Amino acid sequence: MALSKNNLKEYRENAKLNLKISDVAATSFVTLYCHAIESQSNDPILNDPKAVEITNELNKILSNSENKLYQDLVNGKLKKELVTHIAIRARQYDRYVNDFLKDSPEGVVVNIGCGLDSRFLRIDNGKVIFYDLDLPEVIEIKKQFFEENDRYHFISSSVLDHEWMSMVAEHEGPFLFVAEGVFMYLNQEDVQSLILTLQSEFPGSELVCEVFNSLWLKEPLRSIMNFKLQRQLHLGKDAIFNFGIRDSKEMETWNTGIEFLDDWSYFDSDEEKLGWIKIFGWIEFIRKTQWTVHYKLN
Repeated sequence: MALSKNNLKEYRENAKLNLKISDVAATSFVTLYCHAIESQSNDPILNDPKAVEITNELNKILSNSENKLYQDLVNGKLKKELVTHIAIRARQYDRYVNDFLKDSPEGVVVNIGCGLDSRFLRIDNGKVIFYDLDLPEVIEIKKQFFEENDRYHFISSSVLDHEWMSMVAEHEGPFLFVAEGVFMYLNQEDVQSLILTLQSEFPGSELVCEVFNSLWLKEPLRSIMNFKLQRQLHLGKDAIFNFGIRDSKEMETWNTGIEFLDDWSYFDSDEEKLGWIKIFGWIEFIRKTQWTVHYKLN
């Protein structure tokens, strides 16, 4: 799935157009570069050679931009802690998918808000049906670096436009929906509507999604988080957190049949690269600032 010379030429010619993406979509670049940086480190947490390949090509384009975020990415100016956290998260989500495929090797996986991630390449067992779903502007970039096949497909759509589900529903399942670093940017009513629709359209499916602690959406904590996102990471003004829950089982109250299975936090990892910050895992409020929940949608 290497980028062809013709595609690369076309991509460079259209680079200015492709870089006109929304603030939230631009966060996918941060994830991508974290994968690439960690993959080239000693004893990497995540092995993602595709991320290295893509960033090498993007550097040639982003280096000409005056965007502060893009300059930081090209120059590798990402906090070590951020790179470690993003890599640990990706590895854990890969594990969720692999665990699902152990029981259902021909199952259907939908990677919501996929960005430029290469999860399909990392987990492909030769049988899985895999969908990468993201905004059209992101999928257009992704097409320059990845090729679809009979088991790997792109869905160019907002996750909130539920019409995309009809394509996935053509399969018998079972289904796993994963949303890594997505829901916190959406509104409460949109997330709730999405999950209830998934429950209705794909009964028995599983959902793994990253969530944010709703306490941090109240002042003054909200201002602290926005400062981190926009002043420290240089994300755009629209890349702010809007949705959160207080407890891992909170979604069970949304509708009968939503069943909490387990949750996971960065601090649950035994990764040595976390260093001394692992001690904060003993503080529940910090452990569950941003974490992952796993549900069965019965």
